[in-house]
Amino acid sequence: MIVSISIVTGFQHEIRDKIIGFGSHIQIAHIDLNNSYETAPVYRHQEFIKPIKSLPDFNHIQVFATKAGIIRTKTDMEAIVLKGIGTDFNWTFFNTKLTKGHKIIPNDSVPTDEVLISKFTADKLRLDTGQKLIVYFIQEPVRVRSFIISGIYETGLEEFDKIYMICDLGHIQKLNDWSKTMVGGFEIQLKQFDHLDENTERVNYLTGYEYEAKSIKEINPNLFDWLDLLDVNVIVIIGLLLVVSVINMVTALLILILERTHMIGLLKTFGSGNIAIGKIFFHVSARLLFNGLVIGNVIGIGLCLLQQYTQLFTLDQANYYMSSVPVNLRWQDVLLLNAGTFTICLLCMILPSLYVSRISPLKSIRFE
Repeated sequence: MIVSISIVTGFQHEIRDKIIGFGSHIQIAHIDLNNSYETAPVYRHQEFIKPIKSLPDFNHIQVFATKAGIIRTKTDMEAIVLKGIGTDFNWTFFNTKLTKGHKIIPNDSVPTDEVLISKFTADKLRLDTGQKLIVYFIQEPVRVRSFIISGIYETGLEEFDKIYMICDLGHIQKLNDWSKTMVGGFEIQLKQFDHLDENTERVNYLTGYEYEAKSIKEINPNLFDWLDLLDVNVIVIIGLLLVVSVINMVTALLILILERTHMIGLLKTFGSGNIAIGKIFFHVSARLLFNGLVIGNVIGIGLCLLQQYTQLFTLDQANYYMSSVPVNLRWQDVLLLNAGTFTICLLCMILPSLYVSRISPLKSIRFE
């Protein structure tokens, strides 16, 4: 139970953190029925920014803009989405995902030509750091930009790695003929994920009717619906293991009663009541259950800690979006699992203990 719930919740947290790393918790953009990567411009300096920063769960806000383009090399072409970032960009996520090179340093005055591309794109187009990159933008008139690859990142989420390239926001402003005061939108990072829906509603109220705030769950509904389905797997696994635990404990207690049938007969002959004898077996069962829980905790927690610090068990990143089995060992989960298992199994011991009342002293003394 400990291993299964730690792995499933670890998988959920790992995937969720990667999705949030790309798009933050909440995105604010101009209301637009167009679902393409081209967003309508909004003014960088908004009145709602100050009240948003006063929200209890607020952590960081940054500007962004996206624009679709086509990378062209001597032999290949690949569609790409440029994500423009500013000097206020939070690099915490990408600092851990860079596999080669260095991050870009946006400039408010003269945009840097350096960009970050994914390992997926680099491998597919046979590109490397330090190389020049030509990107075409289909618009009137068609525009071309030359970039230099400064770094290569890898998140393991193919849905994002095969699409996004990180560049200076100034390039998108120039391509769209925007002024320096115009951006594509705002990304808000929260301190915790638990109150995402409530905070999204608050931000929507603060931004007014011209803008729309969407949570990362609304932007990527398929991925988060898939993660929610994993909760069903945890419930099924824990339910099956509880059934197995109860069956094993009931069987063990019945065997103990059968092995001590002769002793039960003697105790009844000397005047012991059914309740008193039942308590004896009930206490023996509780001790047996407690010993089993101690052994199970040592093995389960030990395996989780071993994987957490050594990444001993690996995965195929192409299929599982990560290179090793993720572990999220939360002590509140361990305590709840132990308390729940101990209580349920102990309650199920009451019925076998009552079997003692059906044992006849005369027959039990003769029992071999």
